[in-house]
Amino acid sequence: MSSEKTMQDGKPQDAVPTPDPARWRILTVLLATMFMSMISVSIVNVVLPSIESGLGSSQADIQWVLAGYSLTFGVVLVAAGRAGDVYGRGAIFLTGVILFTLSSIAGGLAPDPMSLNIARAFQGIGSGLINPQIMGMIQYYFQGQERGRAYGSVGTMLGVSVALGPLLGGLLISWLGADAGWRWTFLINVPIGVVAIILALRWFPRPLFTQTPTQTRAREMAPGAAMLSRKQTDMDPVGGALLGFAVLAVLLPFVQGRTTAWTWWLLPAGLVLMVGWVVWEKRYAARGKSPMVDLSLFRIRSYTMGTVIAGLYFFGVPSVWVLVAIYVQQGQGFSALEAGLLGLPAAFCTAVGSHLAGLRVMAYGRKIVIAGILCALVGLLICLAVIELHAIGKVGMWWLLLGLAALGLAQGAVISPNQALTMLRVPLNAVGSAAGIMQTSQRIGTAVGMAIITAIFFSVLESTNWDIAMRVGLISIVVVVVATMFVAFADQRRRTANT
Repeated sequence: MSSEKTMQDGKPQDAVPTPDPARWRILTVLLATMFMSMISVSIVNVVLPSIESGLGSSQADIQWVLAGYSLTFGVVLVAAGRAGDVYGRGAIFLTGVILFTLSSIAGGLAPDPMSLNIARAFQGIGSGLINPQIMGMIQYYFQGQERGRAYGSVGTMLGVSVALGPLLGGLLISWLGADAGWRWTFLINVPIGVVAIILALRWFPRPLFTQTPTQTRAREMAPGAAMLSRKQTDMDPVGGALLGFAVLAVLLPFVQGRTTAWTWWLLPAGLVLMVGWVVWEKRYAARGKSPMVDLSLFRIRSYTMGTVIAGLYFFGVPSVWVLVAIYVQQGQGFSALEAGLLGLPAAFCTAVGSHLAGLRVMAYGRKIVIAGILCALVGLLICLAVIELHAIGKVGMWWLLLGLAALGLAQGAVISPNQALTMLRVPLNAVGSAAGIMQTSQRIGTAVGMAIITAIFFSVLESTNWDIAMRVGLISIVVVVVATMFVAFADQRRRTANT
């Protein structure tokens, strides 16, 4: 048996606390909120032209509808996770839901582009407050196979929300007209948010504002807890500011650099700030205080390897959906609705894959993630074959459905199971900041990968044609996925060696 699993006969073992009888009701609130935050991402993509015409927005304004959300979301993740560790995850979760709901109202009623972009930025902050608490509360309230099922439910909800977002956006525009339609893509969050707030107030344990129980209940600490400080006395504001500015300086060039060239000068500053943050955290811990992120977390190999896998996977695979949308609409003449339908089976497969993987991840561990990465490679190869055969007139473009469905199944088998395995050995008094770090790696991976891979795609397109550009773009993603697979295999070999 692996050294990271339960052992007996005098060896370290996981203490399993008595399950909270309210845990499934709590999960219901978490899933409803996850649905709200994720559908608001995918639904906006299809209504951007309506926003542009309805508010008289410039291209820069439209870019910031997407960029403002992404930046604020990424910047607050770690600090939000730390706040949950210190002040109580229920309280920070509720704060995030309230902020997200209010900013959705502001977005739906926005009279001009500036007001809308400010609302979107606050939506990003609200979502950033919510997400680490979802992972933290699953980690706290669920154990063993139930934890895998809970993470699988989150993945299922992710797939459903991503699938419904574009379709719901299109339907709202069709039913209500362009101006009222895009406004309701924001306002539709309000009833969900209100219900989530009411249920959270009824079902979440009291008190909401409280330091994590792990400070006084050592039996609930996972193995490896001895490496980490048990003190949770402050928010480490200097560490939080350094990391927040570092993430902003790293993300902004990749999110906005195509239209605002000067932002690339921020990248080296971001790297310097990141180094400064590491130095500060070490010195803060050496003074006997509890840093925002205790760097000894990275001595937990499952956490370190899982975070690397998450960053690499998000560096590559999310770009597939961007390339396909551009390729089929601009290169092959698909309508926006047809492009959305291409992704519908993939979203369904994501939901199915998340559910099935969640039931088995605790039994099979990293093997589930490896199988998902291999499935992603198969999906990419199918897409490459379809594009090649379509270029010579052998098959229609709709055969891409097969490759994208395989990629959807892969996402279900990689994202949620990897989250569960990455967080498995993290002490409960550090799970919020640990979740924030992992999700930040995903945000940075997505932003950097999207910028690099789309740049490769458009550079090739300038001198060739749509089919060749798409092939090169997909091959670039294949390279990243293969690198992800090597890391996953390395972690599996380490686990096997410890058996």
